[in-house]
Amino acid sequence: MTPADLSRTVLHTVRSAVEADELCAGVPARVSVRVPPRPGCGDYATNVALRLAKESGRPAREVAEVLRRRLAAQPGIARVDIAEPGFLNITLEGDAGGDVVREVLEGTVAGEPLPLRPPADLVDRLGSDAARWSLVSPPGLDRDLLLVQREANPLFRVRYAHARSRALLRNAADLGFGPEVGDPEGGDSGLLAALSDHARITGTRDPERLARHLERTADAFLRWQADCPVLPRGDEKPLAVHRARLALAAATGTVLADGLHQLGITAPAHL
Repeated sequence: MTPADLSRTVLHTVRSAVEADELCAGVPARVSVRVPPRPGCGDYATNVALRLAKESGRPAREVAEVLRRRLAAQPGIARVDIAEPGFLNITLEGDAGGDVVREVLEGTVAGEPLPLRPPADLVDRLGSDAARWSLVSPPGLDRDLLLVQREANPLFRVRYAHARSRALLRNAADLGFGPEVGDPEGGDSGLLAALSDHARITGTRDPERLARHLERTADAFLRWQADCPVLPRGDEKPLAVHRARLALAAATGTVLADGLHQLGITAPAHL
């Protein structure tokens, strides 16, 4: 079950509860599900009960319990728990992380560039890429920092993470294997959360939110690939876990490339 599938399932559950008079509230147009930032909180979480509680005039936990019972009976869902103040934490049957990676690799279509137009003098000073990033940077950031290739430069980290993901794909091809969606045995929940959030954030068409999202994705990816080797070491043969980790790296590169493209910034394969 992909995040989009689960979102539709949660929405169907809300509609069924309203039609059965278990809830007195309007059915929202859409329901979002997100990968929790911390492990141990299920595969996905949704705040739909909190959204419905105010309109229904009932405590959020009561609304959550109504939805929990119905959701837990849906095919593909192994377990549903309620967390304060009324979140629904959903555990799926099968590999939820693999579903996130598959959805990114198969469903991400390059978004339209956002209308960022830095002034000519700023482009002359910083170059086109850094000038565009400076427009979405937090107030007080030293713009000259964007010209330096070091960790303190957020644009460098994002572009480096993209280049690193592409280097892993090239190196794996040299070793004779490619990405295959599966269990990466150590898939970082923060990275999966960032990947699953990409469509929602790009849908806002907010360049500053998109830039912060790319930073979070890049930082999570760089931490993950340092702790979880993507490529075999020494005489080790490529295993299923290496292919699964390579797929996660490929999905990350896809998200970073799409986000940079929307900001009008190049996504280099080498850096």
